[in-house]
Amino acid sequence: MTQKKILVTQQGYDELLKEQDHLIHVVRNEVIKELQEARAQGDLSENADYDAARDHQARVEARIRELEIMLSNVELIDETKLTKSTKTVSLGSTVRILDLSSNEEEEYTIVGSVEADPLNGKLSNVAPLAVALLDHKVGSTVEIENVEEPYEVKILEIR
Repeated sequence: MTQKKILVTQQGYDELLKEQDHLIHVVRNEVIKELQEARAQGDLSENADYDAARDHQARVEARIRELEIMLSNVELIDETKLTKSTKTVSLGSTVRILDLSSNEEEEYTIVGSVEADPLNGKLSNVAPLAVALLDHKVGSTVEIENVEEPYEVKILEIR
């Protein structure tokens, strides 16, 4: 089965590598110590610490596998090409918009779904707002659909 490519910026790729390295070289060792300490308590059949350590180990190993799959399917967003073209919104663009229903300005960077963090201004390229903004120019008014209540925004700036 072919895996879908995962779009990330260089910064996002570096963060994924850093997380993977931390899990493999630091957290795994901590989990081993937790398991050893829990085993030293004796009977494992009714040992809550041992159960918790095994659960922690399972979550860590699952995340490591998830990161391995992601990293093997990464496609880097070429940010050098993006910075030359600020005429239309594209993946990697930072967009300042005006929400016409609330009259509030907001700013988002359009990133791949793995890097998405809306509370910190990183919007997934598959989010309804990002989908609506893509390929539009400064000054365009865009309707955001596929949300509970559709609304309009005006693109004020693209960087």
